[in-house]
Amino acid sequence: MSTRPRVIYLPLGGAGEIGMNAYVYGYGPEDKERLILVDLGVTFPDMDGTPGVDLILPDMTWLMERRDRLEAIFITHAHEDHVGAVGHLWEKLGAPIYARAFTANIAKRKMEDAGQPEGAVKVVSAWPQQVDAGPFKVGFLPISHSIPESSALVIDSPDGRMIHTGDFKLDKTPIVGEAFDPDLWAEVAKSGVKALICDSTNVFSRHAGRSEVSVGPEIEELVAGAKGMVVATTFASNVARVKTLAEAGHRAGRSICLLGRAMRRMIEAAIETGVLTGFPKVIGPEDAAHIPRDHVMLLVTGSQGERRAASAQLARGKYNGIELKEGDTFLFSSKTIPGNEKGVIRIVNQFSEKGVDVIDESSGGHYHVSGHANRPDLEAMHDLVQPQMVIPMHGEHRHLREHVKLANAKGRAGVIAVNGMMIDLSGNAPTVAGYVETGRTYLDGSVQVGALDGVIRDRIRMALNGHVTVTVLLDEDDEPLGTPWCDLMGLPEMGRSHAPLVDVLEEDLSQFLGRAGEKTLSDDGQLEEGLRRIVRNSAMGEIGKKPEVTIVVSRLQ
Repeated sequence: MSTRPRVIYLPLGGAGEIGMNAYVYGYGPEDKERLILVDLGVTFPDMDGTPGVDLILPDMTWLMERRDRLEAIFITHAHEDHVGAVGHLWEKLGAPIYARAFTANIAKRKMEDAGQPEGAVKVVSAWPQQVDAGPFKVGFLPISHSIPESSALVIDSPDGRMIHTGDFKLDKTPIVGEAFDPDLWAEVAKSGVKALICDSTNVFSRHAGRSEVSVGPEIEELVAGAKGMVVATTFASNVARVKTLAEAGHRAGRSICLLGRAMRRMIEAAIETGVLTGFPKVIGPEDAAHIPRDHVMLLVTGSQGERRAASAQLARGKYNGIELKEGDTFLFSSKTIPGNEKGVIRIVNQFSEKGVDVIDESSGGHYHVSGHANRPDLEAMHDLVQPQMVIPMHGEHRHLREHVKLANAKGRAGVIAVNGMMIDLSGNAPTVAGYVETGRTYLDGSVQVGALDGVIRDRIRMALNGHVTVTVLLDEDDEPLGTPWCDLMGLPEMGRSHAPLVDVLEEDLSQFLGRAGEKTLSDDGQLEEGLRRIVRNSAMGEIGKKPEVTIVVSRLQ
Protein backbone atom coordinates (compact mmCIF):
# COMPACT_ATOMS: atom_id res chain seq x y z
CA MET A 1 0.00 0.00 0.00
CA SER A 2 1.42 3.34 -1.10
CA THR A 3 2.10 6.09 1.45
CA ARG A 4 2.07 8.72 -1.31
CA PRO A 5 -0.76 11.23 -0.79
CA ARG A 6 -3.36 11.18 -3.52
CA VAL A 7 -6.56 13.00 -4.50
CA ILE A 8 -9.57 10.76 -5.01
CA TYR A 9 -13.06 11.27 -6.40
CA LEU A 10 -15.74 8.69 -5.57
CA PRO A 11 -19.40 9.02 -6.62
CA LEU A 12 -21.77 7.14 -4.31
CA GLY A 13 -24.83 8.41 -6.20
CA GLY A 14 -25.59 10.56 -9.24
CA ALA A 15 -23.07 9.06 -11.67
CA GLY A 16 -24.66 6.61 -14.08
CA GLU A 17 -28.08 7.96 -13.08
CA ILE A 18 -29.85 11.29 -12.73
CA GLY A 19 -30.74 11.90 -9.10
CA MET A 20 -29.55 10.85 -5.63
CA ASN A 21 -26.31 12.85 -5.86
CA ALA A 22 -23.51 12.08 -3.40
CA TYR A 23 -19.84 12.62 -4.31
CA VAL A 24 -16.83 11.97 -2.07
CA TYR A 25 -13.47 13.72 -2.43
CA GLY A 26 -10.42 12.68 -0.46
CA TYR A 27 -6.77 13.59 0.04
CA GLY A 28 -4.06 11.62 1.80
CA PRO A 29 -2.28 8.26 1.72
CA GLU A 30 -4.29 5.30 0.45
CA ASP A 31 -7.05 4.26 2.89
CA LYS A 32 -6.13 7.19 5.15
CA GLU A 33 -7.54 10.02 3.08
CA ARG A 34 -9.37 12.85 4.82
CA LEU A 35 -12.77 13.10 3.16
CA ILE A 36 -15.46 15.59 2.22
CA LEU A 37 -18.91 14.85 0.80
CA VAL A 38 -20.54 16.98 -1.90
CA ASP A 39 -24.35 16.78 -1.86
CA LEU A 40 -26.63 14.27 -0.20
CA GLY A 41 -29.73 13.79 -2.31
CA VAL A 42 -32.62 11.46 -2.96
CA THR A 43 -34.42 9.98 -5.91
CA PHE A 44 -38.07 9.10 -6.07
CA PRO A 45 -39.85 5.72 -6.12
CA ASP A 46 -42.36 4.37 -8.60
CA MET A 47 -45.19 1.92 -8.13
CA ASP A 48 -43.66 -0.59 -10.56
CA GLY A 49 -40.28 -1.10 -8.95
CA THR A 50 -40.57 0.31 -5.43
CA PRO A 51 -44.24 0.14 -4.34
CA GLY A 52 -45.01 1.87 -1.07
CA VAL A 53 -41.52 3.38 -0.71
CA ASP A 54 -41.43 7.06 0.27
CA LEU A 55 -37.91 8.02 -0.83
CA ILE A 56 -34.79 6.36 -2.21
CA LEU A 57 -31.49 7.31 -0.57
CA PRO A 58 -27.90 6.50 -1.57
CA ASP A 59 -26.33 3.64 0.34
CA MET A 60 -23.69 5.44 2.39
CA THR A 61 -22.24 2.36 4.11
CA TRP A 62 -18.73 2.97 2.72
CA LEU A 63 -18.68 6.51 4.08
CA MET A 64 -20.38 5.61 7.37
CA GLU A 65 -17.59 3.13 8.04
CA ARG A 66 -15.12 6.00 7.58
CA ARG A 67 -17.08 8.76 9.31
CA ASP A 68 -14.10 9.49 11.57
CA ARG A 69 -12.30 10.70 8.42
CA LEU A 70 -15.21 12.82 7.11
CA GLU A 71 -14.43 16.52 7.56
CA ALA A 72 -17.55 18.17 6.16
CA ILE A 73 -20.60 17.95 3.90
CA PHE A 74 -21.12 20.64 1.24
CA ILE A 75 -24.48 21.17 -0.49
CA THR A 76 -24.38 22.88 -3.90
CA HIS A 77 -28.09 23.78 -4.08
CA ALA A 78 -31.52 22.97 -2.69
CA HIS A 79 -32.96 20.54 -5.22
CA GLU A 80 -34.19 17.30 -3.65
CA ASP A 81 -31.68 15.17 -5.54
CA HIS A 82 -28.89 17.16 -3.86
CA VAL A 83 -30.21 18.02 -0.36
CA GLY A 84 -33.17 15.68 0.17
CA ALA A 85 -31.33 13.05 2.25
CA VAL A 86 -29.59 15.30 4.78
CA GLY A 87 -32.19 14.80 7.49
CA HIS A 88 -32.33 11.05 6.98
CA LEU A 89 -28.59 10.33 6.81
CA TRP A 90 -26.82 13.08 8.76
CA GLU A 91 -26.95 11.19 12.08
CA LYS A 92 -24.95 8.35 10.53
CA LEU A 93 -22.31 10.72 9.14
CA GLY A 94 -22.07 13.41 11.82
CA ALA A 95 -20.06 16.01 9.91
CA PRO A 96 -21.00 19.71 9.72
CA ILE A 97 -23.08 20.71 6.68
CA TYR A 98 -22.11 23.85 4.75
CA ALA A 99 -24.40 25.67 2.33
CA ARG A 100 -25.35 29.14 1.18
CA ALA A 101 -28.27 30.91 2.87
CA PHE A 102 -31.20 29.72 0.73
CA THR A 103 -29.95 26.13 0.55
CA ALA A 104 -29.17 26.18 4.26
CA ASN A 105 -32.74 27.34 4.98
CA ILE A 106 -34.11 24.30 3.12
CA ALA A 107 -31.54 21.97 4.71
CA LYS A 108 -32.43 23.19 8.21
CA ARG A 109 -36.12 22.52 7.55
CA LYS A 110 -35.26 18.98 6.49
CA MET A 111 -33.15 18.46 9.59
CA GLU A 112 -35.98 19.75 11.75
CA ASP A 113 -38.50 17.45 10.02
CA ALA A 114 -36.24 14.48 10.77
CA GLY A 115 -35.63 15.46 14.41
CA GLN A 116 -31.98 16.35 13.76
CA PRO A 117 -30.18 19.48 15.03
CA GLU A 118 -30.56 22.50 12.75
CA GLY A 119 -27.28 23.80 14.17
CA ALA A 120 -25.38 21.20 12.15
CA VAL A 121 -26.12 23.33 9.07
CA LYS A 122 -23.69 26.25 8.67
CA VAL A 123 -24.34 29.23 6.38
CA VAL A 124 -21.48 30.21 4.09
CA SER A 125 -21.13 33.28 1.89
CA ALA A 126 -20.29 33.09 -1.79
CA TRP A 127 -16.75 33.14 -3.20
CA PRO A 128 -14.15 34.27 -2.20
CA GLN A 129 -15.02 32.92 1.29
CA GLN A 130 -13.61 29.42 1.76
CA VAL A 131 -14.20 26.75 4.39
CA ASP A 132 -11.25 24.82 5.83
CA ALA A 133 -12.07 21.10 5.78
CA GLY A 134 -8.99 19.09 6.67
CA PRO A 135 -6.61 19.29 3.72
CA PHE A 136 -9.24 21.02 1.59
CA LYS A 137 -10.33 24.62 1.21
CA VAL A 138 -13.81 24.80 -0.31
CA GLY A 139 -15.59 27.87 -1.70
CA PHE A 140 -19.05 28.40 -3.19
CA LEU A 141 -18.77 29.87 -6.70
CA PRO A 142 -22.13 31.28 -7.93
CA ILE A 143 -23.62 29.64 -11.03
CA SER A 144 -27.06 29.96 -12.58
CA HIS A 145 -29.55 27.09 -12.38
CA SER A 146 -33.30 26.65 -11.94
CA ILE A 147 -33.17 27.38 -8.21
CA PRO A 148 -31.71 30.36 -6.29
CA GLU A 149 -28.13 30.49 -5.03
CA SER A 150 -26.83 27.45 -6.89
CA SER A 151 -23.09 27.18 -6.59
CA ALA A 152 -20.21 25.29 -8.03
CA LEU A 153 -17.58 24.28 -5.49
CA VAL A 154 -13.98 25.37 -5.79
CA ILE A 155 -12.10 22.57 -4.02
CA ASP A 156 -8.47 23.38 -3.31
CA SER A 157 -6.20 20.54 -2.25
CA PRO A 158 -2.43 20.27 -1.80
CA ASP A 159 -2.41 18.63 -5.23
CA GLY A 160 -4.27 21.37 -7.06
CA ARG A 161 -7.64 23.03 -7.65
CA MET A 162 -10.78 21.17 -8.66
CA ILE A 163 -14.14 22.66 -9.64
CA HIS A 164 -17.32 20.68 -9.05
CA THR A 165 -19.94 22.47 -11.14
CA GLY A 166 -23.07 21.10 -9.49
CA ASP A 167 -26.13 21.57 -11.71
CA PHE A 168 -25.75 24.63 -13.90
CA LYS A 169 -26.63 26.60 -17.01
CA LEU A 170 -25.01 29.70 -18.50
CA ASP A 171 -27.82 32.19 -17.91
CA LYS A 172 -27.04 35.90 -17.75
CA THR A 173 -30.71 36.85 -17.11
CA PRO A 174 -32.05 34.28 -14.61
CA ILE A 175 -34.73 36.62 -13.05
CA VAL A 176 -34.10 35.26 -9.54
CA GLY A 177 -30.61 34.47 -8.25
CA GLU A 178 -27.20 35.34 -9.60
CA ALA A 179 -26.46 35.64 -13.29
CA PHE A 180 -23.59 33.64 -14.72
CA ASP A 181 -20.43 35.74 -14.46
CA PRO A 182 -17.79 34.53 -16.94
CA ASP A 183 -15.26 37.09 -15.70
CA LEU A 184 -15.47 35.73 -12.15
CA TRP A 185 -15.10 32.17 -13.42
CA ALA A 186 -12.11 33.14 -15.57
CA GLU A 187 -10.50 34.76 -12.55
CA VAL A 188 -10.99 31.61 -10.46
CA ALA A 189 -9.65 29.38 -13.23
CA LYS A 190 -6.63 31.45 -14.28
CA SER A 191 -4.31 29.90 -11.68
CA GLY A 192 -5.01 26.47 -13.19
CA VAL A 193 -7.68 23.84 -12.67
CA LYS A 194 -6.68 20.23 -12.28
CA ALA A 195 -10.13 18.71 -12.77
CA LEU A 196 -13.57 19.93 -13.80
CA ILE A 197 -16.23 17.61 -12.40
CA CYS A 198 -19.11 18.60 -14.61
CA ASP A 199 -22.90 18.31 -15.05
CA SER A 200 -23.73 16.05 -18.02
CA THR A 201 -27.54 16.17 -18.11
CA ASN A 202 -28.04 17.93 -21.47
CA VAL A 203 -24.92 16.82 -23.31
CA PHE A 204 -27.10 15.50 -26.18
CA SER A 205 -28.95 18.84 -26.65
CA ARG A 206 -27.01 20.49 -29.46
CA HIS A 207 -28.66 23.93 -29.44
CA ALA A 208 -27.58 26.66 -27.04
CA GLY A 209 -29.63 26.89 -23.86
CA ARG A 210 -32.30 29.59 -23.51
CA SER A 211 -32.48 32.07 -20.67
CA GLU A 212 -35.16 31.94 -17.99
CA VAL A 213 -36.25 35.43 -19.01
CA SER A 214 -37.29 34.15 -22.46
CA VAL A 215 -40.37 32.28 -21.21
CA GLY A 216 -42.02 35.31 -19.62
CA PRO A 217 -43.65 36.94 -22.67
CA GLU A 218 -45.34 33.75 -23.92
CA ILE A 219 -46.59 32.84 -20.45
CA GLU A 220 -47.98 36.35 -20.03
CA GLU A 221 -49.74 36.20 -23.42
CA LEU A 222 -51.27 32.80 -22.61
CA VAL A 223 -52.58 33.86 -19.19
CA ALA A 224 -53.94 37.18 -20.48
CA GLY A 225 -55.99 35.42 -23.16
CA ALA A 226 -57.31 32.55 -21.05
CA LYS A 227 -60.94 32.22 -20.01
CA GLY A 228 -62.09 30.67 -16.77
CA MET A 229 -59.64 29.63 -14.08
CA VAL A 230 -55.94 29.33 -14.92
CA VAL A 231 -53.78 26.75 -13.15
CA ALA A 232 -50.04 26.36 -13.72
CA THR A 233 -47.60 23.82 -12.42
CA THR A 234 -43.82 23.86 -12.42
CA PHE A 235 -41.04 22.58 -10.19
CA ALA A 236 -41.71 24.16 -6.80
CA SER A 237 -38.00 24.91 -6.43
CA ASN A 238 -37.92 26.97 -9.63
CA VAL A 239 -38.56 30.21 -7.76
CA ALA A 240 -37.88 32.34 -10.85
CA ARG A 241 -40.53 30.47 -12.84
CA VAL A 242 -43.04 30.67 -10.01
CA LYS A 243 -42.45 34.41 -9.88
CA THR A 244 -42.88 34.72 -13.66
CA LEU A 245 -46.16 32.81 -13.50
CA ALA A 246 -47.42 34.83 -10.52
CA GLU A 247 -46.58 38.12 -12.21
CA ALA A 248 -48.34 37.03 -15.41
CA GLY A 249 -51.45 36.23 -13.40
CA HIS A 250 -51.25 39.49 -11.45
CA ARG A 251 -50.95 41.56 -14.64
CA ALA A 252 -53.98 39.74 -16.04
CA GLY A 253 -56.00 40.87 -13.02
CA ARG A 254 -56.00 37.50 -11.28
CA SER A 255 -55.50 36.75 -7.59
CA ILE A 256 -52.65 34.29 -6.99
CA CYS A 257 -53.06 31.17 -4.85
CA LEU A 258 -50.26 28.73 -4.03
CA LEU A 259 -51.35 25.09 -3.60
CA GLY A 260 -48.99 22.43 -2.30
CA ARG A 261 -46.70 22.36 0.72
CA ALA A 262 -43.47 22.32 -1.31
CA MET A 263 -44.53 25.38 -3.31
CA ARG A 264 -45.32 27.39 -0.19
CA ARG A 265 -42.11 26.30 1.58
CA MET A 266 -39.87 27.28 -1.32
CA ILE A 267 -41.42 30.73 -1.71
CA GLU A 268 -41.25 31.28 2.07
CA ALA A 269 -37.57 30.27 2.12
CA ALA A 270 -36.76 32.52 -0.84
CA ILE A 271 -38.43 35.52 0.81
CA GLU A 272 -36.87 34.80 4.23
CA THR A 273 -33.36 34.66 2.77
CA GLY A 274 -33.83 37.74 0.59
CA VAL A 275 -33.37 36.05 -2.80
CA LEU A 276 -37.00 36.76 -3.81
CA THR A 277 -38.52 40.22 -3.73
CA GLY A 278 -41.60 41.79 -5.29
CA PHE A 279 -43.64 38.59 -5.30
CA PRO A 280 -47.35 39.35 -5.85
CA LYS A 281 -49.68 39.10 -2.87
CA VAL A 282 -51.21 35.63 -2.51
CA ILE A 283 -54.57 34.44 -1.20
CA GLY A 284 -55.53 31.21 0.54
CA PRO A 285 -57.52 28.39 -1.10
CA GLU A 286 -60.59 29.21 0.97
CA ASP A 287 -60.66 32.69 -0.64
CA ALA A 288 -59.83 31.37 -4.10
CA ALA A 289 -62.84 29.07 -3.99
CA HIS A 290 -65.22 32.07 -3.64
CA ILE A 291 -63.69 34.45 -6.22
CA PRO A 292 -65.00 34.46 -9.81
CA ARG A 293 -63.06 31.84 -11.77
CA ASP A 294 -61.70 34.28 -14.34
CA HIS A 295 -60.09 36.30 -11.53
CA VAL A 296 -58.04 33.43 -10.04
CA MET A 297 -54.74 31.78 -10.94
CA LEU A 298 -53.50 28.75 -9.03
CA LEU A 299 -49.81 27.83 -8.88
CA VAL A 300 -49.65 24.18 -7.89
CA THR A 301 -47.23 21.34 -7.20
CA GLY A 302 -47.18 18.08 -9.12
CA SER A 303 -45.56 18.83 -12.49
CA GLN A 304 -44.23 15.25 -12.60
CA GLY A 305 -47.56 13.52 -12.03
CA GLU A 306 -47.00 12.79 -8.33
CA ARG A 307 -50.16 11.13 -7.02
CA ARG A 308 -50.41 13.10 -3.80
CA ALA A 309 -49.49 16.51 -5.22
CA ALA A 310 -52.00 19.28 -5.89
CA SER A 311 -52.14 18.71 -9.67
CA ALA A 312 -53.14 15.07 -9.34
CA GLN A 313 -55.72 15.83 -6.68
CA LEU A 314 -57.29 18.56 -8.82
CA ALA A 315 -57.37 16.12 -11.74
CA ARG A 316 -59.21 13.56 -9.61
CA GLY A 317 -61.77 16.02 -8.20
CA LYS A 318 -61.85 18.73 -5.56
CA TYR A 319 -58.77 19.90 -3.68
CA ASN A 320 -59.05 22.37 -0.81
CA GLY A 321 -62.58 23.13 -1.99
CA ILE A 322 -61.47 24.00 -5.55
CA GLU A 323 -62.57 22.06 -8.63
CA LEU A 324 -61.58 22.62 -12.26
CA LYS A 325 -64.34 22.81 -14.86
CA GLU A 326 -64.85 22.95 -18.59
CA GLY A 327 -63.16 25.99 -20.13
CA ASP A 328 -60.44 26.25 -17.49
CA THR A 329 -56.77 26.17 -18.51
CA PHE A 330 -53.99 24.04 -17.04
CA LEU A 331 -50.37 24.89 -17.98
CA PHE A 332 -47.38 22.58 -17.54
CA SER A 333 -44.48 25.06 -17.32
CA SER A 334 -42.05 22.18 -16.95
CA LYS A 335 -40.42 19.26 -18.67
CA THR A 336 -41.51 15.72 -17.89
CA ILE A 337 -38.55 13.83 -16.43
CA PRO A 338 -38.04 10.44 -18.15
CA GLY A 339 -39.86 7.78 -16.15
CA ASN A 340 -42.68 10.11 -15.07
CA GLU A 341 -44.58 10.08 -18.35
CA LYS A 342 -47.35 7.73 -17.20
CA GLY A 343 -48.26 9.87 -14.20
CA VAL A 344 -48.31 13.07 -16.26
CA ILE A 345 -50.38 11.52 -19.06
CA ARG A 346 -52.87 10.22 -16.50
CA ILE A 347 -53.37 13.76 -15.20
CA VAL A 348 -53.68 15.20 -18.72
CA ASN A 349 -56.40 12.69 -19.59
CA GLN A 350 -58.29 13.31 -16.34
CA PHE A 351 -58.31 17.03 -17.06
CA SER A 352 -59.40 16.35 -20.64
CA GLU A 353 -62.38 14.41 -19.35
CA LYS A 354 -63.37 17.51 -17.37
CA GLY A 355 -63.12 19.74 -20.44
CA VAL A 356 -60.00 21.51 -19.15
CA ASP A 357 -57.58 22.78 -21.81
CA VAL A 358 -54.07 21.44 -21.07
CA ILE A 359 -51.09 23.40 -22.40
CA ASP A 360 -47.48 22.18 -22.46
CA GLU A 361 -44.38 22.38 -24.66
CA SER A 362 -46.06 20.20 -27.29
CA SER A 363 -48.72 22.90 -27.72
CA GLY A 364 -46.31 24.99 -29.76
CA GLY A 365 -45.35 27.66 -27.23
CA HIS A 366 -42.21 28.11 -25.18
CA TYR A 367 -43.31 27.79 -21.57
CA HIS A 368 -40.24 26.11 -20.11
CA VAL A 369 -36.45 26.24 -20.31
CA SER A 370 -34.04 23.71 -18.87
CA GLY A 371 -31.90 24.47 -15.86
CA HIS A 372 -28.99 22.46 -17.27
CA ALA A 373 -26.24 23.39 -19.71
CA ASN A 374 -26.70 22.15 -23.25
CA ARG A 375 -23.80 20.81 -25.31
CA PRO A 376 -22.57 24.22 -26.61
CA ASP A 377 -22.69 25.55 -23.03
CA LEU A 378 -20.68 22.57 -21.76
CA GLU A 379 -18.08 23.29 -24.45
CA ALA A 380 -18.03 26.92 -23.37
CA MET A 381 -17.50 25.89 -19.74
CA HIS A 382 -14.60 23.58 -20.74
CA ASP A 383 -12.99 26.40 -22.73
CA LEU A 384 -13.49 28.94 -19.95
CA VAL A 385 -12.06 26.80 -17.16
CA GLN A 386 -9.37 25.06 -19.25
CA PRO A 387 -9.13 22.04 -16.92
CA GLN A 388 -6.42 19.43 -17.17
CA MET A 389 -9.10 16.74 -17.05
CA VAL A 390 -12.91 16.52 -17.22
CA ILE A 391 -14.86 14.09 -15.03
CA PRO A 392 -18.52 13.93 -16.12
CA MET A 393 -21.15 13.48 -13.42
CA HIS A 394 -24.93 13.98 -12.99
CA GLY A 395 -26.01 11.79 -15.87
CA GLU A 396 -26.83 8.30 -17.04
CA HIS A 397 -24.02 6.20 -18.47
CA ARG A 398 -24.77 7.41 -22.02
CA HIS A 399 -24.48 11.03 -20.86
CA LEU A 400 -21.16 10.41 -19.12
CA ARG A 401 -19.77 8.58 -22.15
CA GLU A 402 -20.79 11.34 -24.55
CA HIS A 403 -19.35 13.99 -22.23
CA VAL A 404 -15.98 12.21 -22.17
CA LYS A 405 -16.02 12.23 -25.97
CA LEU A 406 -16.73 15.97 -25.89
CA ALA A 407 -13.73 16.55 -23.62
CA ASN A 408 -11.45 14.26 -25.64
CA ALA A 409 -12.32 16.11 -28.86
CA LYS A 410 -10.36 19.11 -27.58
CA GLY A 411 -7.50 17.10 -26.14
CA ARG A 412 -8.67 16.97 -22.55
CA ALA A 413 -8.41 13.77 -20.55
CA GLY A 414 -11.62 12.29 -19.20
CA VAL A 415 -13.00 9.13 -17.64
CA ILE A 416 -16.42 7.52 -17.30
CA ALA A 417 -16.77 7.31 -13.52
CA VAL A 418 -20.00 5.65 -12.37
CA ASN A 419 -21.21 5.08 -8.82
CA GLY A 420 -18.68 3.08 -6.81
CA MET A 421 -15.73 3.80 -9.09
CA MET A 422 -12.89 5.50 -7.21
CA ILE A 423 -10.82 7.79 -9.42
CA ASP A 424 -7.27 8.94 -8.64
CA LEU A 425 -6.89 12.54 -9.83
CA SER A 426 -3.27 12.93 -8.73
CA GLY A 427 -1.50 12.43 -12.04
CA ASN A 428 -1.84 14.11 -15.40
CA ALA A 429 -4.85 11.99 -16.30
CA PRO A 430 -7.55 10.30 -14.22
CA THR A 431 -6.99 6.65 -13.34
CA VAL A 432 -9.24 4.06 -11.74
CA ALA A 433 -8.02 3.41 -8.20
CA GLY A 434 -10.61 0.83 -7.18
CA TYR A 435 -14.24 0.01 -6.71
CA VAL A 436 -16.55 0.14 -3.69
CA GLU A 437 -19.99 -1.31 -3.03
CA THR A 438 -22.79 1.16 -3.70
CA GLY A 439 -26.53 0.85 -3.88
CA ARG A 440 -29.78 2.22 -2.56
CA THR A 441 -31.55 2.49 0.74
CA TYR A 442 -35.33 2.82 0.87
CA LEU A 443 -37.17 5.10 3.26
CA ASP A 444 -40.24 2.98 3.90
CA GLY A 445 -42.53 4.89 6.23
CA SER A 446 -40.22 5.94 9.06
CA VAL A 447 -37.75 3.05 8.60
CA GLN A 448 -34.74 2.73 6.29
CA VAL A 449 -34.40 -0.66 4.62
CA GLY A 450 -31.72 -1.91 2.28
CA ALA A 451 -32.55 -2.55 -1.36
CA LEU A 452 -31.39 -6.16 -0.90
CA ASP A 453 -33.21 -6.78 2.39
CA GLY A 454 -36.15 -8.41 0.62
CA VAL A 455 -38.86 -6.13 2.02
CA ILE A 456 -39.76 -4.49 -1.28
CA ARG A 457 -39.18 -7.73 -3.19
CA ASP A 458 -41.79 -9.48 -1.02
CA ARG A 459 -44.17 -6.54 -1.48
CA ILE A 460 -43.84 -6.81 -5.25
CA ARG A 461 -44.41 -10.55 -5.13
CA MET A 462 -47.60 -10.06 -3.12
CA ALA A 463 -48.75 -7.39 -5.54
CA LEU A 464 -48.14 -9.67 -8.53
CA ASN A 465 -49.33 -12.97 -7.10
CA GLY A 466 -51.70 -12.24 -4.23
CA HIS A 467 -51.46 -13.70 -0.73
CA VAL A 468 -52.99 -16.58 1.22
CA THR A 469 -52.85 -17.00 5.00
CA VAL A 470 -53.44 -20.58 6.19
CA THR A 471 -54.28 -21.26 9.84
CA VAL A 472 -54.11 -24.79 11.32
CA LEU A 473 -54.91 -25.90 14.89
CA LEU A 474 -53.36 -29.05 16.38
CA ASP A 475 -54.11 -30.65 19.77
CA GLU A 476 -51.66 -32.02 22.36
CA ASP A 477 -51.29 -35.23 20.34
CA ASP A 478 -50.49 -33.35 17.12
CA GLU A 479 -53.88 -34.17 15.64
CA PRO A 480 -55.72 -31.52 13.60
CA LEU A 481 -58.58 -29.78 15.34
CA GLY A 482 -61.19 -29.17 12.68
CA THR A 483 -60.19 -28.12 9.17
CA PRO A 484 -57.65 -25.51 8.14
CA TRP A 485 -58.99 -22.15 7.02
CA CYS A 486 -57.68 -19.63 4.54
CA ASP A 487 -57.75 -15.85 4.22
CA LEU A 488 -57.19 -14.55 0.68
CA MET A 489 -55.93 -11.14 -0.41
CA GLY A 490 -55.56 -9.93 -3.97
CA LEU A 491 -56.96 -13.12 -5.52
CA PRO A 492 -60.15 -13.80 -7.50
CA GLU A 493 -63.06 -15.39 -5.64
CA MET A 494 -63.76 -18.10 -8.25
CA GLY A 495 -61.41 -20.43 -10.12
CA ARG A 496 -61.65 -22.77 -13.11
CA SER A 497 -63.78 -25.28 -11.24
CA HIS A 498 -66.44 -22.57 -10.72
CA ALA A 499 -66.25 -23.15 -6.97
CA PRO A 500 -65.09 -20.50 -4.49
CA LEU A 501 -61.30 -20.50 -4.48
CA VAL A 502 -61.18 -20.46 -0.68
CA ASP A 503 -63.31 -23.64 -0.55
CA VAL A 504 -61.07 -25.41 -3.04
CA LEU A 505 -57.95 -24.53 -1.10
CA GLU A 506 -59.40 -25.51 2.26
CA GLU A 507 -60.60 -28.86 0.88
CA ASP A 508 -57.19 -29.68 -0.61
CA LEU A 509 -55.49 -28.68 2.64
CA SER A 510 -57.87 -30.87 4.67
CA GLN A 511 -57.03 -33.83 2.44
CA PHE A 512 -53.32 -33.16 2.90
CA LEU A 513 -53.69 -33.10 6.69
CA GLY A 514 -55.67 -36.34 6.56
CA ARG A 515 -52.83 -38.04 4.65
CA ALA A 516 -49.98 -36.49 6.65
CA GLY A 517 -48.03 -38.84 8.86
CA GLU A 518 -47.04 -38.35 12.48
CA LYS A 519 -43.56 -37.15 11.53
CA THR A 520 -44.96 -34.35 9.36
CA LEU A 521 -47.64 -33.30 11.85
CA SER A 522 -45.13 -33.05 14.71
CA ASP A 523 -42.57 -31.00 12.74
CA ASP A 524 -43.56 -27.36 12.11
CA GLY A 525 -41.06 -26.98 9.28
CA GLN A 526 -42.26 -30.02 7.33
CA LEU A 527 -45.90 -29.18 8.00
CA GLU A 528 -45.55 -25.59 6.83
CA GLU A 529 -43.69 -26.62 3.68
CA GLY A 530 -46.34 -29.19 2.83
CA LEU A 531 -49.23 -26.78 3.38
CA ARG A 532 -47.47 -24.07 1.35
CA ARG A 533 -46.90 -26.45 -1.55
CA ILE A 534 -50.57 -27.52 -1.58
CA VAL A 535 -51.82 -23.91 -1.64
CA ARG A 536 -49.48 -22.85 -4.46
CA ASN A 537 -50.18 -25.93 -6.60
CA SER A 538 -53.94 -25.80 -6.05
CA ALA A 539 -54.05 -22.07 -6.80
CA MET A 540 -52.01 -22.62 -9.95
CA GLY A 541 -54.53 -25.15 -11.15
CA GLU A 542 -57.49 -22.91 -10.32
CA ILE A 543 -56.34 -19.41 -11.28
CA GLY A 544 -52.97 -19.82 -13.02
CA LYS A 545 -51.00 -18.10 -10.22
CA LYS A 546 -48.85 -19.25 -7.33
CA PRO A 547 -49.60 -16.82 -4.49
CA GLU A 548 -47.37 -15.88 -1.60
CA VAL A 549 -48.33 -18.01 1.41
CA THR A 550 -48.13 -17.46 5.17
CA ILE A 551 -48.69 -20.51 7.38
CA VAL A 552 -49.85 -20.15 11.00
CA VAL A 553 -49.61 -23.39 13.02
CA SER A 554 -51.09 -23.20 16.54
CA ARG A 555 -50.51 -26.11 18.93
CA LEU A 556 -52.45 -26.63 22.13
CA GLN A 557 -50.17 -27.38 25.07
